[in-house]
Parts: sequence; structure tokens; C-alpha cells
Amino acid sequence: MNLKSEAFTDSNKAMSSYLSPLVREIPSSGIRKFFDLVGSNKDIITLGVGEPDFTTPWHMREACVYSLERGFTSYTSNAGTPELREAISEYLNEQFEVRYDPKNEIIVTVGGSEAIDLALRALIVPGDEILVPEPCYISYSPITAIGGGVPVGIETFAKDEFKLTAEALEAKITPKSKVLILCYPSNPTGATMTYEDWLPIAEVVEKHDLIVISDEIYAELNYGEKHVSFASMPGMMDRTILVSGFSKAFAMTGWRIGYTCGHPDLIAAMLKIHQYTVMCAPSMGQVAALEGLRNGLGEKDRMVEAYNQRRRLMVEGFREIGLECHEPRGAFYVFPSIKSTGLSSDEFAQRLLTEAKVAAVPGNVFGLGGEGYLRCSYATSVGQLTEALDRIGHFVEKVRREG
Repeated sequence: MNLKSEAFTDSNKAMSSYLSPLVREIPSSGIRKFFDLVGSNKDIITLGVGEPDFTTPWHMREACVYSLERGFTSYTSNAGTPELREAISEYLNEQFEVRYDPKNEIIVTVGGSEAIDLALRALIVPGDEILVPEPCYISYSPITAIGGGVPVGIETFAKDEFKLTAEALEAKITPKSKVLILCYPSNPTGATMTYEDWLPIAEVVEKHDLIVISDEIYAELNYGEKHVSFASMPGMMDRTILVSGFSKAFAMTGWRIGYTCGHPDLIAAMLKIHQYTVMCAPSMGQVAALEGLRNGLGEKDRMVEAYNQRRRLMVEGFREIGLECHEPRGAFYVFPSIKSTGLSSDEFAQRLLTEAKVAAVPGNVFGLGGEGYLRCSYATSVGQLTEALDRIGHFVEKVRREG
């Protein structure tokens, strides 16, 4: 044992005491913690992790391989390659009617998660309140806390299709409110917002001088009406930091290529943090993403159609089982209510895993309004989904007999 180790061993001071209190108090991911229990059991059908079951289209992989063969392995510009930023600008304008200058209003990031982190770190002054509609993606509140902000949950309800309402938003605003985080289409509920839904929200945002971080990573996964970016609403573009990426719609989760767009002053501040932390997004991933925007929109649309088929299967399946399930209009999740079983979300998910060999995420890990629900991803094969529904149906029958 070296002297340094002996010094620590002899000390009564726990190593955890060296940690930042902000980090020490943050709970581990409720999703990852639950799926650690799954392990390598091949009999378990997993409806948990939000990841496409499709492989990145071959021509995008081929573009990456070719770039490696040519030796394209160096840093890119901090903000990302000019070609990719230009392609992102054109894509957003064509698809969602928002136009950003690729020179100073777009950063290519290490996934959408880095973009959210950059935005919050650039904006938060300790004590600022960050408004978060819930149930929601589990990272928003922890990242807010790490940055010194105070997350404030806004509960949404199945009766409103889990949409944010102006009344609910207004009720949570205080003089310390600074940022509103939006995620539509929603993880975990699959909720979407229309132009008419956004109008009163935009009015509240302007009235209270809020900045909006709009996480639109599931924008392409919209079934029915076309996705409406919050940044496209009247007067909202300068107030909105748009976050998106290639993970979900282009099946590129492991490539870690995202992007963020916004007012030049906000983007410049975020770029400074990005420069000092990660330098740039992976160069080979940027090549694949560019190929996706140039030549991969057809594959993207085919994946979306496959998700839509599975979505209908899951909603109908849960309703036939006797579990209430609002119809998700976006993303690739269903969020059925399990309240009629008398079990809590944790109890239901744990027993479903051990007794029926189906893994899904208890709704309570997603914040306010999540208790009594279960998040199930349908980003897996129809065969697996059909078998999972059969197992869930038998499990629910068993629970009801016990009651």
C-alpha cells in the first residue's frame, strides 16, 4: 500500500465527503437502476430503454467508414463542420419552418443531452427556478440541480393528454422563474402539442419574460399532425433554444450527434462551455449525420411508419387487457395506467419483471403525475411486442384474482 492510500485508510473521513453536495444528493437514474436488475437474462422482453431497434442505415455507416479510410479523424470546428451545420439549417427550415444561420446560431453537440446541459449552464444563476412539465425525461431536474438551479415540476394529466396548459404553467411561476424546459413529443407519455396548444403557452412565456429550452429530439416521430416547433411560434424564436439530434429518428444513439440552435448571443455563450469541455462532437459521427440529412430521409420515414404500426398495436393491446391508455401521438412510448390493479408503479414493474419476464419503467421515476403509470417503449419488433402484451395480460389477470 502506498503512502497516499495509507493516509486515506487511516483517516476517518469518508471519501464521499470530498464530493460536491449537489452531486452527492442527486439520485441515480431510476431507469438505469431498474434495468440493472435485468442483467443478461435472455428470457426477459425489454420495453424499457428509449433506443431504436433499427441499425443506422448502411449508407450512413459506409460514409463514416470511408471517411476513416481517408484519415478524417481530426478535430472539427468547435461548432461542428460547416457542411453539417448548413445541412441542419436547411433541414429545419424545410421540415419545421424555422431558419437558423449555420455560422453563428447552430452548434453540433455530443448528443442532445450535452446541448441541454450547455443551455442550462449558460443560463442558470444559482437560485434560478427552472420550470419542467412532468412526467418528463429524467435528466432535466438533475442537470438543473448540478448547475445550481431549482427544478420546479408542473404536473400534467392524462385527461389533458399530458399536454402542458397555460393555467398550470402560470400557477408555478414566481419572481425567480427563468427557464421553461419543453419536451414534445414527450418522453415518457408520447404527448404532442399543436399550434393551437402552443399559442397560450407562448403568451405566458412572453408575459413573464422566460427563456425556453425546447427538446425536440422526437420531432420526426409524430403520427398524424406535423410537428410544430415551439421556436416557430410568433415572437418565440429569439426566446427559444432548440435542442435536437440524430439519435432517435436516424437510429444513431451510440454515435452521440446532437445539435442546438438559438439566438447568436445564447449560442456564443454555450459554445464557450462546449469548447472547454468536449472540444467538438466526433468527426466521423458528423460525417454519418450529414449523409443522413442528404440521402437518408427515406429510411427515416420508413422507420417512423414501422413505429406507427407498433404504436397502434400497443395502445389497442393495453386497452384489451383492461388498462387505460391514452393515445400517444409522438415518440415511441406508451404510458398505460396501472392504477386499476391496486399496485404502485414500482410494485407493478418489479413483479412484472420477476413474474412475467417483461421489463418496463415505473412511471414514478419521471416525476409528478407518473405514479400509477408504466412506460413501455415500442422500439422493438412486433413479435416481441405481441409476446410482451400476452405476458402482461396474464400478469394483470393474476393480480386481479389476488385482489
